[in-house]
Amino acid sequence: MNETSSMQFLLVGLSHYPYLQPLFFTIFFMIYLMAFTGNILITVVISVDPRLHTPMYFFLVNLSVLDICCTTAAIPKMLQILIVDKKEISYSACISQLYLFAAALSTELILLTVMAYDRYVAICFPLRYKTIMNRTACACLAGTAWILGSVNSMTHTCLILKLSFKETNIIDHFFCEIPPVLKLSISDTYVNNVVIVAADVLLGMMCFLLIIISYIYIISTIMKIKSAEKKKKAFSTCASHLTVVTIFYGGVIYTYVRPAFSKHLEADKIVSALYAIASPVLNPVIYSLRNKEVINAINKTFARKS
Repeated sequence: MNETSSMQFLLVGLSHYPYLQPLFFTIFFMIYLMAFTGNILITVVISVDPRLHTPMYFFLVNLSVLDICCTTAAIPKMLQILIVDKKEISYSACISQLYLFAAALSTELILLTVMAYDRYVAICFPLRYKTIMNRTACACLAGTAWILGSVNSMTHTCLILKLSFKETNIIDHFFCEIPPVLKLSISDTYVNNVVIVAADVLLGMMCFLLIIISYIYIISTIMKIKSAEKKKKAFSTCASHLTVVTIFYGGVIYTYVRPAFSKHLEADKIVSALYAIASPVLNPVIYSLRNKEVINAINKTFARKS
């Protein structure tokens, strides 16, 4: 216990470019501010507007909370190492960051699948939508996503806690994430890599397949609609979700599936930034700018305050 409590990790991040540190700090700070403000705004507007108290927006609030957790777990420490000479993070802080970040990612994987199911029921069974997606069902689906995500992250974290590391280790990354931390272990990480692949298959690929199946039925149902206007409206309700899924899954698959078969992690820093930083910023924009109901609710909320 004494060995791990005194252990330190050095986060390299973007220290290869010391003359650009102030610029990087400004960029990441603005991105964090935009992500935090955007997701808080979405959460508040949906909460105060009764017309948005529907399953789709309930899950959107959960997504916004996850995005806040994801960025808060990663960016503040990233900002700190950009402005201080001592770019260290303690073992306990690194493990905590790793757990929170992995839990947010795992939960978001499942939540995006739940949101696809919600769109499937809304478009394929519109008359039974309110009955199927009642408050209890929505709460159970969201709760299951949070629980499974936490359990998955806890499993990886517990396995990492059993590994041994040198007293000081250099992490060539923005923050503590599972793949780069595993590369620093002096213990055998075979079991960890097997569990990562198992989680990729059981959690990641299963969720991905369920999303694909949902959209096969959704597109099939939409194509049968005769009205061009109704077709457009149906597609517009799915476009935002599909955009978010594409951005998120692309980054997660690249970072968590590829390292099990590759030793090169340099490109992971850029890809991690895509889903850890860019995705939480883009999600509120994608869902609000493409959604008239959200825009109207935002306008009315500010109008009431004015």
